[in-house]
Amino acid sequence: MMSIYIQRLIDLRTDSDLTQKQVGAIINKSQQGYAHIENGKAQISVDDLITLCNFYNISPEYVLGFTDEMRKLK
Repeated sequence: MMSIYIQRLIDLRTDSDLTQKQVGAIINKSQQGYAHIENGKAQISVDDLITLCNFYNISPEYVLGFTDEMRKLK
């Protein structure tokens, strides 16, 4: 079973029409490095999660599965 945060990261990326390579560049990782996060071989760091939440303008509570409401950052 896939972790909720992984599914939400995938959904955010695909909804934004971005490739793994493009998202990897945002967090200074290769396409393969970011793919490892999406396939559960690696965990995302807190710093990278914060960077992606800022990029997508979405609350970390949503990404981590604490809420199903896609709240924007304030």
